[in-house]
Amino acid sequence: MSQAKTSQPNDQLEHVESIEAEQPAKVAAALGDTGPKEDQALQLIEDAGGSTILTPENNARVLRRIDLRLLPILLSIYFLQQLDKSTLSYASVFGLVDKAHLHGSMYSWLGSGVYVAQLVFQPLVSYLLVKVPLGKFMAASALLWGISLSCMTAANTFPGLMVCRLLLGIFEAGIAPSFIAVTQLWYRRREQPIRLGSWYAMNGVVNMFGSLFTFGLGHIHSSIFEPYQIIFLFFGLVTVGTSVAVFLFMPDSPVTAKFLDEEDKLVAIERLRMNQQGIENHEWKWDHVKEACLDLKSWLWFALLVSISIPSGGITTFGPLIVKSFGFSDLNTILLNVPFGAVQLIATMGGAWLATAWKMKGPVLALLCLPPIAGCIMLLKIPHDASHKAPLLIGYYIISVYPGITPLIYSWSAGNTAGETKKKVTTGILIVGQCVGNIIGPTLYTTEEAPLYRRGLTSNLALFCVLVVLILLNMAYLSFLNKQHSKQRVALGKNTEVVDHSMHAVGAIIEDKEGVPVQQLVSDNAFKDLTDMKNEDFVYVY
Repeated sequence: MSQAKTSQPNDQLEHVESIEAEQPAKVAAALGDTGPKEDQALQLIEDAGGSTILTPENNARVLRRIDLRLLPILLSIYFLQQLDKSTLSYASVFGLVDKAHLHGSMYSWLGSGVYVAQLVFQPLVSYLLVKVPLGKFMAASALLWGISLSCMTAANTFPGLMVCRLLLGIFEAGIAPSFIAVTQLWYRRREQPIRLGSWYAMNGVVNMFGSLFTFGLGHIHSSIFEPYQIIFLFFGLVTVGTSVAVFLFMPDSPVTAKFLDEEDKLVAIERLRMNQQGIENHEWKWDHVKEACLDLKSWLWFALLVSISIPSGGITTFGPLIVKSFGFSDLNTILLNVPFGAVQLIATMGGAWLATAWKMKGPVLALLCLPPIAGCIMLLKIPHDASHKAPLLIGYYIISVYPGITPLIYSWSAGNTAGETKKKVTTGILIVGQCVGNIIGPTLYTTEEAPLYRRGLTSNLALFCVLVVLILLNMAYLSFLNKQHSKQRVALGKNTEVVDHSMHAVGAIIEDKEGVPVQQLVSDNAFKDLTDMKNEDFVYVY
C-alpha cells in the first residue's frame, strides 16, 4: 500500500489527500477491520480492489455532480419546511386570530407548539437517522408534515389548531438534523459552511417569496374558505407533491448513490477522508452517546442554539405583527416583510462565505451578533408613531441579520464532531437547544404588549450579547482540545503539528511561516468510526 505523500513536488499533489490501496487485504489492515462495526466505505474500497487518487480535476467533477443532485432537493425541502411553519404568522395577518377566537397567549403557544413536539421527538430522530436510510427518512418526513399542514384548513379552534401544529412539529423534527447529516455525509469541511448556509438561507427566500405568494393568495375570494385556510391548503398540498420527488431522487449515501458510477463513488469517499468523520455506519453505539453527553462542546453548542433561537422564535412568530404595529395595513405588512428576507439571505450566505475565506467560524459569528444588537436598541428607543415608520423599519431589517448565526453554529458543530452515532446525538442536542429557544421565544411576546413589545425586544438584546461571550468561550475550548490532540500525537510518535487538508482546496500546497511545505494529516483513522475525542488525528476548527 502506497503511503500518502507530503505536498512538496507539484507532480505529486494528487497524492496529498488519498491513500492508494493495491490489495483489499492491505486496505483492511491499514484502515481497520471491515466488519459490521466499521464504516461501509471500507467495504466499497475493498470490493473495488483499492482506493482511488483524488485530484483537483476529479474532485471538481464529482463535487459538481453532487451539488446538482443534492442542492435542488435540499433547498426545496427546507424552503417548504420554513414556509409551512411561517404560514401561522401569515395567517395571523389574514384573520386567523379573530376567526379562531385566539386570545391571551393562545397564538404564542401555537407558535411554540411545533418546537415542543420537535424537542420531545429528538431522541427518536437521532436513533432513526443512524438506523434508517437518509433519503427515505427525508421523503417520509415531508409527506407527513405536508398532510398535517393541509389538515389545518379544517381547524377553526385553538385545540384543533394545536393538534395540527404538534403533528407538524413531530414530522418536521428530523429535517434539520437530517440536513446536517447530509452535509457531513457528502461534503468536505471546507465546503460545509456554504452548502449548509445555502439551504438554511431558504429562511430568507421564504420571507421574500413566501410573503409574495401569501400576498397573492390573500386576494383570492372564496365562499368556502377563509384566506388563511387557502394558505394552509395550498402550501400543504405543494409539500405532499414535493415528497414524491424526494423519494425518487434523494440518495441515501455516497456508498449507495445510483447517480454515481463506481469510480465516482470512490472519489466521493476519498473527498471525505480528510474530514476524519467517517461516512456511513448503521450501528448505534452507546459509548458514542455517552461521550456526546459528557462532551463540553455539546453543551456549548446547546447554549449557543438556545441563545439565538429565543430571539428567532419570537421574531419569526411576531415579525409581521411588529411591522403592522408601525401603522401599516395588512397587505402592506406582508409586502414589507420581503426586504427582511433579503437581508436574511445576504447575511446567511455572506457569513458562510466569510467563514470559508477565514477558515474560522467563531469570529464571523461574533461579527453577525452586532447588527441585531443595534436593531433591538433602535426598536426599543425610537418612538412608535407615524413620523418614525422609516427608522423603525430600518431597525427591524437590521435585526434580520440574526438568521446568519444559526447555520454557522450548525456548521461549527458538524465540522467538529466525529463518530456516526456521536454526530447524530450531538445534532440532537443542538436541535433540542433550538427547540427550547423557539418555545421560549414567542412566549416573551404577547399581543397585549403591542405596539412596543418591550419585554420581547429587551430579552432579545440581552441574548445577542450573551452569544458573543459563549462564542469566545467555545473558541478557547476548541483551541485547548487541539493542544491535547497534539500531545497525544507526540506520545504516539506522530508529528506534533499537522495540516487539516479538509479545510483547504484539493491539491493546494500548504506551507508554514518559513515557506516550507507542511506534512499532511495521515488519515489512517478516517473510516474507523472513531469519535473526535478518541481520534488523535482529528483537528478542531474554531
